[in-house]
Amino acid sequence: QVQLVESGGGLVQAGGSLRLSCAASGSIFSINAMAWYRQAPGKQRELVAAITSGGSTNYAASVKGRFTISRDNAKNTVYLQMNSLKPEDTAVYYCAARKGLLGYDYWGQGTQVTVSS
Repeated sequence: QVQLVESGGGLVQAGGSLRLSCAASGSIFSINAMAWYRQAPGKQRELVAAITSGGSTNYAASVKGRFTISRDNAKNTVYLQMNSLKPEDTAVYYCAARKGLLGYDYWGQGTQVTVSS
């Protein structure tokens, strides 16, 4: 099993920044990718950003140029730096880890991000 614990959410004004952290523990060997998803009220969960074990990244079009995903392998931690935040970024943000090829197998409990206008 893999445990994922997110932190760093909160309330911020539009234009501000937040950094989310996701610490992984447990059977973290063979994790091949980690990602951040978000879910706003009344909407489906969507992929925000992902990073592979090789360091390749991809982003949702809505956050490209504003958000940066990174990882610290020594700390088994993935980060999401969020700049120029907009009210539409308000959501619960979830960290996810993948060992297979078809989807993310492990999920954190989520952290709330609220951006006020």
